[in-house]
Amino acid sequence: MQALKMKYQIRKEEVELIEGCLANNRRSQKALYNRYKNGMYTVAYRIVNDRDDAHDVLQNAFVQVFRDLSKFRRESSLGAWVKIIVVRSALKKLKQRKNMEPLDENYDEPVVWNDNLTGEYLDKAIRSLPDGYRAVFLLIEVEGYAHKEVAEMLNISTGTSKSQLYYAKKRLQKIITEMGI
Repeated sequence: MQALKMKYQIRKEEVELIEGCLANNRRSQKALYNRYKNGMYTVAYRIVNDRDDAHDVLQNAFVQVFRDLSKFRRESSLGAWVKIIVVRSALKKLKQRKNMEPLDENYDEPVVWNDNLTGEYLDKAIRSLPDGYRAVFLLIEVEGYAHKEVAEMLNISTGTSKSQLYYAKKRLQKIITEMGI
């Protein structure tokens, strides 16, 4: 018995938007951009931690979205597909900076968080992480990717992904402690 891969049931409004974009309808293209620009900018900014770089990432990602829209297989929502492109574009920008820190493999110790931590302080602490730590932390803890997926995106081993997540949490814990929280 052959297993069939189920396609994501795309909404009618997304289908119309995609078809309009594929027909080079400027209104459809603007509508697609407007629908996703804010959320995707946030994703890009969290990863690259620089407003100008986040704008560059967003621009490059949407150029790719419009160029490759005909390749969208509708196995997920359009937003999920756009997000993958934005994440990959942001990671490419990080690689251009070459600030990924090599780490050792000793990461078995548990990390403890303070219950008084607010989102504002956590966001500030995350933004202060080195690029490699921040990218892995955000992709796994915020975006919900698995270590295997992150390892493939960053071209690192799964062990390195786990290590960077561990050290990101340790560094966050130290930063937060230093903030007096």
